[in-house]
Amino acid sequence: MDYLFSEGDKVRVIRNIRDDGTYPGATRGELLVKRGTIGYVQDTGTFLLDQIIYAVHFIEINKVIGCREEELIEGDALWAPSQFEFRDKVKAKMSFALDDQIVVKKGDIGEIMKIWYLPEQHIEYNVYFENQPMLRIPESALELAYSHLNATK
Repeated sequence: MDYLFSEGDKVRVIRNIRDDGTYPGATRGELLVKRGTIGYVQDTGTFLLDQIIYAVHFIEINKVIGCREEELIEGDALWAPSQFEFRDKVKAKMSFALDDQIVVKKGDIGEIMKIWYLPEQHIEYNVYFENQPMLRIPESALELAYSHLNATK
């Protein structure tokens, strides 16, 4: 099995990493490391003989966390933080169609279900709009559904 990264390599995690029930002292679903954080590979291994896992030391938070290869990029690679997080409510900036039928209208509210960080700093999201199939939508086609209330009102 070929490893993309080696011991000592600087890497950046491209997805929020949550406890899957295997991190000591954490509760399942707890956020362990935020997307964009830099770490250093301490060790490499496999899970179920077909998934490459890296033990990455995130110095800033002083945690060593197992990360899958697809969750990492080179630490010095171009990086653009995503505008939205998992479960954020977003509004469609345009209508979307499947098979020439509009399934989401401009202004419809959806919920971010997954974030895809793609090469060249391109970010897309799996968005769930009520009673519609999950759609994969580029960040530029979405905006926050609800802005924070003005505290001076």
